[in-house]
Amino acid sequence: MHYVARRRCATRRHRSDGGDELQTTGFKGVSGWDPFEEDNLTLRRFLRTRGHNIGKASAMLLKYLAWKRAVKPRGFISDDEVHNQLAQEKVYTQGFDKMGRPMVYLFAARHFPRRDFDELKRYVVYQEKFAAVVDLKGWGYVNCDIKASVAGLDIIKNYYPEQLGQVFLVHVPFVFMAAWKLGCTFVDNNTKKKFVFIDDRDLSGTLRDVVDESQLPDVYGGKFKLQGYNHSSPPSSTCN
Repeated sequence: MHYVARRRCATRRHRSDGGDELQTTGFKGVSGWDPFEEDNLTLRRFLRTRGHNIGKASAMLLKYLAWKRAVKPRGFISDDEVHNQLAQEKVYTQGFDKMGRPMVYLFAARHFPRRDFDELKRYVVYQEKFAAVVDLKGWGYVNCDIKASVAGLDIIKNYYPEQLGQVFLVHVPFVFMAAWKLGCTFVDNNTKKKFVFIDDRDLSGTLRDVVDESQLPDVYGGKFKLQGYNHSSPPSSTCN
């Protein structure tokens, strides 16, 4: 609750900031904008992403609105629409970092490329989270899915500006680096800077600098157990 309250307070302070108020007001004239769907905070993210150019930000917003209504016409993605992805038990969404952002923990060795690419893209929208730990222990070429990774980052970059926090990559095998060098050529520099590789020796300390131990899973030296879809058993400890 402490971190939820902190996040809400930070959001209120951001919304009360009048620095972008005039531009935000002009931005609201965009055709198709619905104040019940996108608040001022959302509009400001689009403005900042496009350098406060109302024309460019408006074009980006229109593209987002059209995309959102096509991808989630009911306003959300249901569990049934991403059942195959959830069944892999590869993502755990629990706790907050010290900035109040929701945390996602992805166990990459549980991901296997599938033919239903549309479902995987829906899964990215289903998550809509902001900071992440990607655990690569046991990852191999059978788990490599550059197409899906690039598509996921494109969705975040184009439709959820400024919502991706840092992504910490842990237990990184040597074989992963070859795939990273290939995949990162498709990623813009601003997004690329958010990826942080953590040495196993620094794992627990580095994560606790970012996430309070009360919000950090026990597999990384924290105090709670991960619970995934259907509250299945969390993975065995991966923290050295």
